[in-house]
Amino acid sequence: MHDDIPLTTGRARRVLDERITPAVHATAVPLDAAWHELPGEPIAPADGLALTFEPYEVGTPWGAAWGTTWFRLSGTVPVAWAGRRVEAVIDLGFDVNMPGFQCEGLVYLADGTPVKSINPRNQWVLIAEEAVGGETVEFFVEAASNPVLLDYHPFLVTHEGDIQTSSSNRLYTSRRMDLAVFESEVHELALDIDVLLELQAELPEGPRRMRILQALDDALDALDLQHIAATASAARAALVEVLAAPAEASAHRISAVGHAHIDSAWLWPVRETIRKVARTTSSMTELIGQTDDFLYGMSSAQQYAWIKEHRPEVYAKVKDAVAAGRFLPLGGMWVESDTVMPTGESIVRQFSQGQRFFEREFGIRPKGVWLPDSFGYSPALPQLMRRAGFEWFFTQKISWNQVNKFPHHTFLWEGIDGSRVFSHFPSMDTYNSRLSGSEVAKASRQFRENRLASGSIAPVGWGDGGGGTTREMTGTAARLADLEGSARVTWEHPDAFFDRARSELAHPPVWVGELYLELHRATLTSQHQTKQGNRRSEHLLVEAELWAATAAARTDFAYPYDELDVLWQQVLLQQFHDILPGTSIAWVHREAVERYAEIADRLEALIAAALSALAGTGDRTIVVNPAPSLQGGALAQCAVLTSDLAATTPVTLTEADGGFVLTNDLVRVVVDARGLVTSAVDLSTGRDAIAPGQVANLLQLHQDFPNMWDAWDVDRYYRNRVEDLVSVTSVSSSVDDGGVARVVVARAFGDSTVTQQIVLEPGSRTLEFDQTTDWHETEKFLKVAFPLDVRAEHTIAETQFGAQKRVTHTNTSWEAAKFETSMHRYVLVEEPGFGVALVNDSIHGFDVTRDAVDGHVTTTLRLSLLRAPRFPDPETDQGVQTHRYGLVVGTDVVGATTAGILMNTGSRTVTGGSGFGALVQASGDVVVSSVKLADDRSGDLVVRVYEPAGRRGTGGLAVDGPFGEPTEVTLLEETDPALPGVASSSVDGVHAFPVDAFEVRTFRFPRI
Repeated sequence: MHDDIPLTTGRARRVLDERITPAVHATAVPLDAAWHELPGEPIAPADGLALTFEPYEVGTPWGAAWGTTWFRLSGTVPVAWAGRRVEAVIDLGFDVNMPGFQCEGLVYLADGTPVKSINPRNQWVLIAEEAVGGETVEFFVEAASNPVLLDYHPFLVTHEGDIQTSSSNRLYTSRRMDLAVFESEVHELALDIDVLLELQAELPEGPRRMRILQALDDALDALDLQHIAATASAARAALVEVLAAPAEASAHRISAVGHAHIDSAWLWPVRETIRKVARTTSSMTELIGQTDDFLYGMSSAQQYAWIKEHRPEVYAKVKDAVAAGRFLPLGGMWVESDTVMPTGESIVRQFSQGQRFFEREFGIRPKGVWLPDSFGYSPALPQLMRRAGFEWFFTQKISWNQVNKFPHHTFLWEGIDGSRVFSHFPSMDTYNSRLSGSEVAKASRQFRENRLASGSIAPVGWGDGGGGTTREMTGTAARLADLEGSARVTWEHPDAFFDRARSELAHPPVWVGELYLELHRATLTSQHQTKQGNRRSEHLLVEAELWAATAAARTDFAYPYDELDVLWQQVLLQQFHDILPGTSIAWVHREAVERYAEIADRLEALIAAALSALAGTGDRTIVVNPAPSLQGGALAQCAVLTSDLAATTPVTLTEADGGFVLTNDLVRVVVDARGLVTSAVDLSTGRDAIAPGQVANLLQLHQDFPNMWDAWDVDRYYRNRVEDLVSVTSVSSSVDDGGVARVVVARAFGDSTVTQQIVLEPGSRTLEFDQTTDWHETEKFLKVAFPLDVRAEHTIAETQFGAQKRVTHTNTSWEAAKFETSMHRYVLVEEPGFGVALVNDSIHGFDVTRDAVDGHVTTTLRLSLLRAPRFPDPETDQGVQTHRYGLVVGTDVVGATTAGILMNTGSRTVTGGSGFGALVQASGDVVVSSVKLADDRSGDLVVRVYEPAGRRGTGGLAVDGPFGEPTEVTLLEETDPALPGVASSSVDGVHAFPVDAFEVRTFRFPRI
């Protein structure tokens, strides 16, 4: 036979697109339309329904960027349509390729009942299953005219990303607002043909593919193109046999779950996300009601909380669907956060706030962590997930790797402490599946565990900007339930999938360490003020809890449970994986910075109130140390009168060779006339931290224009062009009354200026750099380099509750891909007997190079300070930016941990009657992470500690307050018989316990 494959497929595709699909709603009458464009922000639905409306004509432009237009649509069902399914079809000016990224709307009945959303892939609204002829119809559409920012030519500079700079021009032109008969048989025919067309494209040229092609030709021969509805059944009859052929016994099994992955902010502000969640959940509850087996999953307790507060009428439907087991709360977190940059306490609170909400609202605790789209995953997560009670982990983002293909889809992920969590990546490499033929075939073909395991997960629905699953997708799933040549598709709860996968893989493969994303590396640096606000808020929250718990234990101070919950939730929201990484529009980051300032003010007020209760009345000056280590003469987490502080030996500062020499009891530092550090000697060993002939504190400016994803990416070639910023406009020095030495350096470059204070304090190993940059560069990357005379095989970078090692060489493609990596408060390089660390107050990105001259190996660390991408925020990081970082000379992991803590948890001075001792004293090999009262408001004290150095040891806790014997608890502050606990009795009031490497332990002391 002749090869007619292209003829058949071309014919079928054109008939489907140009004749069959339009015939689904071909019989139609126009609705009467009226509108009201709001002049400002959205209003409550009840207020929208009560607006005064003016006549509107389809084809009239509507909607300025970020605007809201209310449409009132009304009409009468023609008598001839009696008994037929009638739908409204509304096209607001949609582009079917951009669901979630342009205009959309939520439909309401006149009584305020939400119906469903309309968007580019979901333009219909059910009016009646069996219409009554002559019946009047009226409903309303709250339409949002969100601008398209990620267009067909993506990453172009735009000012539409902030309502303060966006255009007032109307963006959209409506095309259709009709009542129409829904031709069910035509709709089903469209799905039949679409599924078979996509299936045959993935099959080899064998009997199955040929039978499908012949059936398609037979169906099209039976279809009268001028009478589609009348002949659709005949066409479908020709497809029955090929659609009924069952799948092979060994066919891959796809566990589908409805999904929308609504970004809590990204190319839209938080206020718009609230409405996106309401729109999507309305449609999903409606789709649940129209189907028998469809399941929809949604993560992020924050998004449920939003609709509870702002759209209670939608939330009521969600609650009913959850109770019916059809709407599945997933993930157990407050939001789908970034997991690389937040502190360990923040990750704990993501879990605790999320699980508390789900249990309170639905009586459900999700069993797994659902994070499909975060930009890499910290190796601290497995322990935290397990200690929070989670059984599994799901993501797909690592499939975005630029270089290396991840070797597993279902595996055990081992963290820094040795904890393992059962994990799965969907083998179709998407969290926005539409169950296309190519996606389903890919899931089966590339599944790495095919030898032993039977299937994979498919999150199904339009996502990022919401929209979710459509009836076309559920129709596709029904046809793929048992179809020859295809994987089997079943709607299934992820819990059931993980239970089955665990039983199939008795010995799953193991991945050890971080899940590094070989992409989006610049998210560690973009939008510095957002990252700085997060870091400051995290530490202030922990400090507020510490002093509030101490005051509540020792005075009549009322622990501020409600306010702390609210403030934690606000910080957790800003840790969403497109906010904290700096990849959202200007509006989002402007609001984030404003929110952080408000959070800081409220936390400072809480701290002041608690300290006032503790210090009592009086005018004596008191130094308060919130850090879990000695600071400024004050012991850990206590307060000391300044009159009781021991005197310190001032730093000496001398001039030499046009530069400066700063010396204290521990280190001697030489700063040259250009403000560059040429030597930093550990006086106890005589070792110089600076590589021979090199200079440190060297600011370097790179051109930075990645191939795509401007705010997200830095590409390796950025290193090829660099400018060393060595010119100075002024250099000066001083020693203050406290014996602190300073060298002040000012520089100018491009359109920017930078001023540094190089500071050495008495008794400190840390040379501190306080930097203020007035940044006005475009598409540039600012780094600061420290060439160190250390032969380091690894870098040791702080992560949550510990540290992770990365090799300094690039032997393999896996190591070479890690040319920009993450840190928290420190990064350390060391060789036997000597180490040097860099600490910081708001930096997360760094790089390392291994250098050698005549066999002498040195290591250069560079901190990433500022970027200037132009998409999605064209003014990223412009203006005044501040950084604090420090060079710690002669240290190890414990010393670097302490130095990093002190840089982020400074002492404060208050006035009162007396100092006070610590509520909790830790001893041995542990660091206190948090001291707080229990979430259940019992008044119990909760103390969390961790081992920071990666070695086994012992710890001890002593509590000076009205509390009884401790019990070890989970991160959710609950008992678990599997936990080892503490010594049954204390020695001198100290409760002792062993700790493993990087182990996190949480203890609960009952109030007595």
